Amino acid sequence: MSFIRFKFQKISSTGGSSNQNMILHDHQSSRNRSPERGWVEKCLGYSCLQLFWPRVVVRKWLNISDNCSDYSADSDDSIHDSVDTEAFCYRPKESRLDDKKRDDFQSDLIGAFPRSRRRKSETFRTQYIDTKELRVSVNTWNVGGELPPEDLNIKNWLDTEYPADIYVIGFQEIIPLNAGNIFGSEDNYPILIWENIIRDTLNKIQPIKTEFKSYSNPSSPSRFKKPPNIEDEFMLESDEECENDPVGQNCNYWVEKLDLDSIMYKKRSKYVRIISKQMVGVFLTIWVRRSLKKHIKNVHVSTVGVGVMGYIGNKGSISVSMSIYETNFCFVCTHLTSGEREVDAIKRNADVDEIHKRTNFNSMSKVALPRSIKEHERIIWLGDLNYRINLPYDETCDLISKNDLSKLLESDQLGWELKKGGVFEGWKEGNLNFPPTYKYEQNSEKYYGEDPKGGRRNPAWCDRILCYGKGIKQVGYKRAEIRVSDHRPVSALYMIEVEVCSLRKLQRAVIW
Repeated sequence: MSFIRFKFQKISSTGGSSNQNMILHDHQSSRNRSPERGWVEKCLGYSCLQLFWPRVVVRKWLNISDNCSDYSADSDDSIHDSVDTEAFCYRPKESRLDDKKRDDFQSDLIGAFPRSRRRKSETFRTQYIDTKELRVSVNTWNVGGELPPEDLNIKNWLDTEYPADIYVIGFQEIIPLNAGNIFGSEDNYPILIWENIIRDTLNKIQPIKTEFKSYSNPSSPSRFKKPPNIEDEFMLESDEECENDPVGQNCNYWVEKLDLDSIMYKKRSKYVRIISKQMVGVFLTIWVRRSLKKHIKNVHVSTVGVGVMGYIGNKGSISVSMSIYETNFCFVCTHLTSGEREVDAIKRNADVDEIHKRTNFNSMSKVALPRSIKEHERIIWLGDLNYRINLPYDETCDLISKNDLSKLLESDQLGWELKKGGVFEGWKEGNLNFPPTYKYEQNSEKYYGEDPKGGRRNPAWCDRILCYGKGIKQVGYKRAEIRVSDHRPVSALYMIEVEVCSLRKLQRAVIW
């Protein structure tokens, strides 16, 4: 059987909301008119989408991984696959060694070198490294293939009352898991809708009142010992000063006194999307404060399908590796095997093992970077993990009605896996102080299965967020009461320590 290749214009998904709005408008308007058939359909009886299916299906069936840079992001500035002077601070550059020496050199970097050398290296490193904390909001939701209503409010889910520096948002079943989406070309129309909702929500965040440095005290900029670079100073302080200024006095001082009307800061989005990646129904998108974006480097993606035949992406993971300042992070969004049988629990654990084994970040950078999940310093694992509660339906519902969550947790499968010998041994999770998040009747507060004739699903904490590594402090863990699907969305808030290179200290250490 021969296939015909055609050249089609590709619509970029790396632009801002204006491009997305145009696509949404075109999609909606196309519903009101009958589609115009091209010559391909007239002559061969196939649509353009169907002609692409053979290649898509082959890639999925043969488990051909996507390129590490195959994702979309806001395209203001290039932050991906780049290495600046800061990279020197946490990983030495590779030298022109033969393969064996290079392997030995890289193994040294991950802690395998002799103790005396490592001690000297770490002692020297502390002389030029500072630390700071970032506020990271992690969110997960299985939306059951449902499109969000136009007036959907996700502020409570993302907890925008207390703005974070980074928002990690994972979805499962963002599209219906039918045969066409699983084996054929994926529908990305829901992605555009959800991203518009996220962008609008984050850009409406109101700054919290905090103490800030004021430049409006001097009568003129000449009172500074050294006149600042106006444009750099404005952009540097814009997120931290202007956003935290409820009356706009600080921003207005620079604009009015220094005639910076040409700098249209207020029209710029407060948060930018550094990555969005879809694998069938799994979708992960990460947004950061605009001022933080320049400190994020070495962004790479790895997808692993563990669904149909053990390889298709209806179940599996999207993992993102990145360097934030001098600390490497990994965010893993997963949708594991469902089911309440014992064999299903075994398969879920096998899914976790496969994700660890097959996740690989093929970095071509000149600095040594993590290749697997566990090589990262800070790791967040989120998603519909599908672990269940090993109790009968009636007993589970009775304990929920009594709010006896501690008794429920004794039978929580994931709780067992977090203990010694489990697949998540060494990982941590916040206290579960909210009821199970699955399975609800559509648009209802009732758990599914009160009528035995309609089938039953035992309520469970399927939607979870875990962390691994030092320097991570969890300060919040909750669910949101949004009834779009049979799951309730979950969010976790972390204060995460990152290492920041001080070039001044580095210079002093080298001279010393």
